Amino acid sequence: MNTYAIIILGALLVEYGLNLVSDLLNIRHLQPALPEEVRDTFDEEEYERTQAYTRARTRFGLLSSTFALAVLLAFWFAGGFEWLDTLVRGWELGPIVRGLCYIGLLVLGRGLLSLPFSAYSTFVIEERFGFNETTPKTFVLDRLKSVALGVAIGGPLLAAILWFFQSTGPYGWVYAWVVVSAVMLLLQFFAPRYLMPLFNDFEPLEEGELREAILSYAGQVEFPVNEVYVMDGSRRSNKANAFFTGFGSNRRIVLFDTLVEQLSVDELLSVVAHEMGHYKLHHIPQRIAISVVQTGVLFLLLSVFLQVDGLFQAFYVDQPAVYTGLLFFGLLYSPVELLLSIPLNAWSRRHEFQADRFAVDTTGRTETLVSGLKRLAEANLSNLTPHPLTVALDYSHPPLLDRIDALHSRTTTKPA
Repeated sequence: MNTYAIIILGALLVEYGLNLVSDLLNIRHLQPALPEEVRDTFDEEEYERTQAYTRARTRFGLLSSTFALAVLLAFWFAGGFEWLDTLVRGWELGPIVRGLCYIGLLVLGRGLLSLPFSAYSTFVIEERFGFNETTPKTFVLDRLKSVALGVAIGGPLLAAILWFFQSTGPYGWVYAWVVVSAVMLLLQFFAPRYLMPLFNDFEPLEEGELREAILSYAGQVEFPVNEVYVMDGSRRSNKANAFFTGFGSNRRIVLFDTLVEQLSVDELLSVVAHEMGHYKLHHIPQRIAISVVQTGVLFLLLSVFLQVDGLFQAFYVDQPAVYTGLLFFGLLYSPVELLLSIPLNAWSRRHEFQADRFAVDTTGRTETLVSGLKRLAEANLSNLTPHPLTVALDYSHPPLLDRIDALHSRTTTKPA
């Protein structure tokens, strides 16, 4: 083992250990008493279910992450990366196609190993807590569609990245950055209309009080949207949600059908106002800009590490190649990405607080947003008392009690 191997192994173990500590603290941080703030929505039995669900998901997550790390380390130290490279080189393919085969086989192997965990999560844990509506047919079709999209979109994109780094000299990382960023932006336009409907049905919200209230509010805050869509989320789960996606004529506000069934019109309007707040406060372009910058830094660092023989030697690979370097750098960068996620999650949580304030300021209804958030948390069995470390590492949205406290504090301190 050389220095790079020691650094990467240490980083992977630290990442695993940090997540392990977070999960254990999160379970221990569950509070036995039902918080006063949600007693009007949760009862004791429902609260116990949220805690049981948190324990089940956390323990299962620990099992799956432990298995994934064990498989990675076993494959690494058994010389699996070099063995696969030797196998693929024996097919006498060009370097780009060889790289696609190498990475494709690893992705396929990882997908097959994770398949039993996905099935158990869906058909055992989610079923036990009354969430699962996924049929075996839908489960299989979802995986096949995901593979097809990965091949159709990810394959050409990966081929372009490999070609840029192999054939365009020291500025290959710049070309790769530009192309990947362009694809990211294009997907913002095309995904709502062409990709998402491959997995779910999107129907315009039917005429009635809710549609009129949403479109009237959109006009009030000058939000350019002509339609609100309802997605058949109940095809897979009873969980409820809403989201905003797309740009220009492809802009969509999407409500899960389960959300429409579970919330009142006023509560739904407050939830939609929150989603519109992200647009009006320019959160989405900011997040895209950060992603573009991150991608550029990632490719710049990759261009540096592709020249380091020690990185390839750390994985026992004798013949350096762009495709193996791309994979090994990803393993090196993964723990760094975990650390970067801490400030990025904090930034995202700040955006959520801002969108909450926007919704209250523009609708004048604090309690309808609070009650809507409570009912969403109840429907999704959300953990009401997560540990601060878990929040820092994993939460892009603030915990429910923090959001309620912020909304009530704003109401009491806002000038008359």
